[in-house]
Amino acid sequence: MERTLPGPNAFAQIGYVRRLFRDPQPVLDELSAAHGGVCGLGRGPVRMAIVGDPAALGVLFAMSTESFRWDHKFNVLGFVVGNGSMIVSDGADHKRRRAPAQAAFARRRLNEWIPMIVDQTDRAIDRLTESIDGPGQVVDLYPLCRSTVLHVVVRALFGERLSDRADEVGTLFQRPQDYLESSMARQLAHPLPFTRRSRVRADRRALDAIIDAEIAHRRSRPPGDRPDVLDALVDAGTLSDAEIRDQVVSLIGAGYDSTSASLSWMVWRAALEPGLWSRLCVEADNVLGPCPSEHDPPDETALGQLDLANRVMRESLRLHPAGVIAPRQAATDIHLGPHTIRKGTLILWSAHLAGRDPLAWPDPLRFDPDRFVDLTAEQKALADNAWVPFGRGARTCIGFALAQMELTLIISRIAQRLDIAPTSDTVPRPVGMVVNRPAGGTPMHVTIRAPHERPIFENARPPRGDLDP
Repeated sequence: MERTLPGPNAFAQIGYVRRLFRDPQPVLDELSAAHGGVCGLGRGPVRMAIVGDPAALGVLFAMSTESFRWDHKFNVLGFVVGNGSMIVSDGADHKRRRAPAQAAFARRRLNEWIPMIVDQTDRAIDRLTESIDGPGQVVDLYPLCRSTVLHVVVRALFGERLSDRADEVGTLFQRPQDYLESSMARQLAHPLPFTRRSRVRADRRALDAIIDAEIAHRRSRPPGDRPDVLDALVDAGTLSDAEIRDQVVSLIGAGYDSTSASLSWMVWRAALEPGLWSRLCVEADNVLGPCPSEHDPPDETALGQLDLANRVMRESLRLHPAGVIAPRQAATDIHLGPHTIRKGTLILWSAHLAGRDPLAWPDPLRFDPDRFVDLTAEQKALADNAWVPFGRGARTCIGFALAQMELTLIISRIAQRLDIAPTSDTVPRPVGMVVNRPAGGTPMHVTIRAPHERPIFENARPPRGDLDP
């Protein structure tokens, strides 16, 4: 028999809604513990359903996209990424706008970017090491993570032509990203000048000018087999210049801020786990070879051999997905087991809750990259269903393969060149509504590591305990 969604009483609703959009992780944990993996929140026109149960998410992702809307009044992303972006589009428009972008991330092109990712990581580390005066110096590695990912994203999108303007692109995107993290009240639409919203519009115009110049340059040349995403979008011939521009801005946002935040969580969790950074060092030395190297640059074969780094990536994203919740609006009544989500409800599905579901993950709050080793068929099915940091189905994050590849390669190269120890023995508090990142950055004791040198901090790890991520 179908029934309405469980949830807090009317008096508690206001507090939960207010806290959810300010500090979502603890609110999600409280709601799940009290009411289960599918529960309701809000009333009337602001009706929400929290869905974090992996089985329910499997049903949700398998439904037709026609059952949902992404172009709805609660989706504020359109102000930053543009109304022609695939992430705020529905139906035929979404399919038309997504198709050329999806083709641009074909496996062949991804593999061609592997040497570039390692090279950009080396460049970022080189810049960092110039400022390190001695072993064990405390350095915030969050800027390193962001710089590395930013330069990779700009090279993947634009090739070498804009490589020298990567920092400029990052600066122009930062204020819009910060604006999206502000309260809903501050994001109310208005045309007033000299406000945060007007400054975001100005940044977007400046970013558009850079992209428009690049589009014009690509259109002035004959089509060909070129290695960057912008060429693929232009050569597809199915999008207007304005649509191409909006897809590019969307890809910058999805590929830059979220991936750099995920990388920072990986550094924190690998540094806190006794002996794990040392294991990453050894694997990177064995697979990537000495740095600098006279050997051929790494390729997809090397990527496939970074097994531990890949598992660290998967475990970090399980506990710390970049998007804690992701919204879609029910375009019709949605049936999830015994529950009915009414048409018009804003569905907030949560990779955060799915990644901590105790039925899918034994001892779910423990960070353990080895949990992915030697799984039975049943365990693997449960884990696959509950590991959804990039979503699933027709609306899967379009850059998911690039992000996983980046995170695996970059953490390996950092481990190969830097020895680190955490400045705290506790996991940082998560912050961010749109992008989940560690509060306070990523401060570490950092020492430059000579090739094949045994990590000096190997025995200085904090004692292992039941850390609450």
